[in-house]
Amino acid sequence: MEKRSGTRILTPRARRLRREMTDAERRLWSRLRGDQLGLRFRRQHAFDQRCILDFYAPSLKLAVELDGSQHAADAAKDTARTRHLVVRGITVLRFWNNEVLENTDGVVLAIQAVVDRLASRPSPPTPLPGGEGGEIGDAALEGLNVVFGEIDR
Repeated sequence: MEKRSGTRILTPRARRLRREMTDAERRLWSRLRGDQLGLRFRRQHAFDQRCILDFYAPSLKLAVELDGSQHAADAAKDTARTRHLVVRGITVLRFWNNEVLENTDGVVLAIQAVVDRLASRPSPPTPLPGGEGGEIGDAALEGLNVVFGEIDR
């Protein structure tokens, strides 16, 4: 088998994930597709060689990730993945699947608020890998770059 580089390695898996979307992914995709929030999202987007993003808006470098119960058991892996994305200038929003299923409107409003905030600010330069001057610290995972989808009901 020929070795391939970049996102092409992830592409077959991304295609499979698009065909086998969870109920929460299907419901949220019905609200994100077709420029409904004023920008175009991609679903199951292969990003670099390491990960497939549930939903990604390249114009704002915004990733929306949906987490099921399996993510609660492996929080360290999610933190490392989020750190990897933040270092590359991606804003990450995370929601639990049950939030999407039980309060779809609230999740969409939370996403829209972040979209509006990101669209109204000038684009910062992409951070250097590893952060400027060394390793990325926990402080870089706070603020605008990572938004955990805890929403009021």
